Amino acid sequence: MFDERGPTFTELMRQALSSTTKGYDMLAPKFEYTPFRTPDEVMEPLKEVVGSVDRALDLCCGTGAAMAILRPLCREYVTGVDRSQGMLDEASKLLQDVKGHAEIRLEQGNVLELDYQEEFDVVVTFGALGHILPDDQDRFVKGAFEALRPGGRFIFATAPMPAMWTPRWWVSRTFNAAMHVRNALIKPPFIMFYLIFTLERALEVLKRNGFDVEVLSPYEGTRFSVMRLVVATRPS
Repeated sequence: MFDERGPTFTELMRQALSSTTKGYDMLAPKFEYTPFRTPDEVMEPLKEVVGSVDRALDLCCGTGAAMAILRPLCREYVTGVDRSQGMLDEASKLLQDVKGHAEIRLEQGNVLELDYQEEFDVVVTFGALGHILPDDQDRFVKGAFEALRPGGRFIFATAPMPAMWTPRWWVSRTFNAAMHVRNALIKPPFIMFYLIFTLERALEVLKRNGFDVEVLSPYEGTRFSVMRLVVATRPS
């Protein structure tokens, strides 16, 4: 639908009728050629914000797009966690030729059940916040907090809640309604919703879980000008 190398309409429908994990396993070989992959321009500010660190963790790493940016910035290792083994398999292939000396570690797992303790200087997540339901957001953020060393940073991009009269609000709400109907009729559910971890919601959850928060605007003048880069620091 989006690229001659990307998935067909039938393949996307088959994915949408599967569980979240199975759906991404199916989509993985063609994921790079879909609009679901977070554009490099959204992750590019990491180079300046992160600087040079020892270890980084990418939550819901997918095919490793953020890890490709993080590897040259890390001295020791970059770890990616994702529930989809198919996405991890693609990440393993795509990261082979990425410049940098840091070890690449790919782990299949649930980002709501992390057991890292003060291991990383930086934790990031891109393009995955719609998979974290509101009731799970505190657990997700707490896991990132505990994975960070004191002074470490949790970095991600989100946007403020759009006004109700904007097309973006209506398109997002219509999509969410369709997903609620799909999940009520078909099991297991496919978890993907828009506008559930907006900037306002992110600030609330981050501060409640002990982070000091800074909001950056590195996307001004680009097609992503509505977005903000959130840098949440675990106090030293």
